[in-house]
Amino acid sequence: MEELLHQMAKRLLALDEESLISLIPKYRKRMDNFEPSPEWEESVIIYFLINGYRIKNAQFNNKIKEYMDELHKKGEEDGWTVSKPDLRLVK
Repeated sequence: MEELLHQMAKRLLALDEESLISLIPKYRKRMDNFEPSPEWEESVIIYFLINGYRIKNAQFNNKIKEYMDELHKKGEEDGWTVSKPDLRLVK
């Protein structure tokens, strides 16, 4: 069972986030219109899978920001700073 869940997660992660997000209203509407059917049950699962993907991305982005902030802070403590390169337009 766990192997199946891992395969499902890998397949979901391979999909385009914007395309998934665009489906949220559709599945939210289906979920809100309850009917005792397999289609309704699938709609609920799909809705929460997409939201799980969104939450994963939000967590990932927050953790990356925390990591970069910590790296920058440590660099300042060690006497170095990260700066943008000095670039100029060449024609």
